[in-house]
Amino acid sequence: MSTYVNPLKPNQRGSYDDCPAVVAEYLMYSESIRGLSPRTVNGYYIDLRTFFKFLVQHRNLVANDLPLEQIKINTLELDFIKQIDKAEVYEYLYYVTRERDNAAATRARKLSSLRGFFRYLTSKTGQLQRNPVDDIETPKIKKRLPKYLSLDESIALLKNIQSDFYERDYCMITLFLNCGMRVTELVGINITDIKNDTLRVIGKGNKERIVYLNDASQLAIQNLLDERAKMENLHDNKALFVSKRTGKRLSVRRVQQLVEAALREAGLDGKGYSVHKLRHTAATLLYQYGQVDMLALKEILGHADVSTTQIYTHMDTEKLKEAAASSPLANVVIEKQEKPTTEEDE
Repeated sequence: MSTYVNPLKPNQRGSYDDCPAVVAEYLMYSESIRGLSPRTVNGYYIDLRTFFKFLVQHRNLVANDLPLEQIKINTLELDFIKQIDKAEVYEYLYYVTRERDNAAATRARKLSSLRGFFRYLTSKTGQLQRNPVDDIETPKIKKRLPKYLSLDESIALLKNIQSDFYERDYCMITLFLNCGMRVTELVGINITDIKNDTLRVIGKGNKERIVYLNDASQLAIQNLLDERAKMENLHDNKALFVSKRTGKRLSVRRVQQLVEAALREAGLDGKGYSVHKLRHTAATLLYQYGQVDMLALKEILGHADVSTTQIYTHMDTEKLKEAAASSPLANVVIEKQEKPTTEEDE
């Protein structure tokens, strides 16, 4: 059972009664003491549950052909966990690579989940004497440049929005392209979060930040508010982005569908663009055209560390071509010189 949590309703999650008691304790500690977001804790839950189910099968405590999802782990006790060693962690990483085709980034996340759990058992509660993942290296992740829309493509997207609630969809895409917010941040916006030219956003880990709104964003919000005020079936008085049919706050999936439709209308589908790519686009355009420095961009995007933001320092292909062409030797072509014949050559 997955306990996927809607970030807008953090109290509505499933129980952890299908996990070992100590795992449930760690998850509740992560949520209540560390203040991690429900989405993050849910990721830990899924990773740890998979790890322990693998171990039960790996130690031949169940039939080898029993599907992993059918393995019960809620009765596992601390003695079972104390026996975990580095070799078993390596076996697990090999398993998710071979059997589950997990990419390096996914394996790195799973290892991070284990690190946090075992750190809790050793450093925080003292229930274990040693941490079996201490010296295990994180899988090397290939760094890829973020995919983003060009300036012309961004304008085309805004020009080609076809919707039965135009002001809402135009405002959504305007905020994505200008403010670089995450989709979960956008659907969580309440009207009370808007104060003149600022917008309060709740990001990852329930961290609050203030986003400054430029003229285009302010105008788009005001136009949406004007149309929203005319709705007769409005059920969610707080939410900025609501469904025209139900009057309730839009879901993350619905926003994704609306953006996909807008990309299709603009002839930009099939290029790998998505809601999250609009966040990449905002960051890239701010860096390339707005000359925003890394520290400012870090705050705008809500990154915890500037190293995450540095991926946006990439340059587009045209600028790289221009840089190559600007070399003083770019147009210097030397004809092959014939070597004079000497008596020794003969």
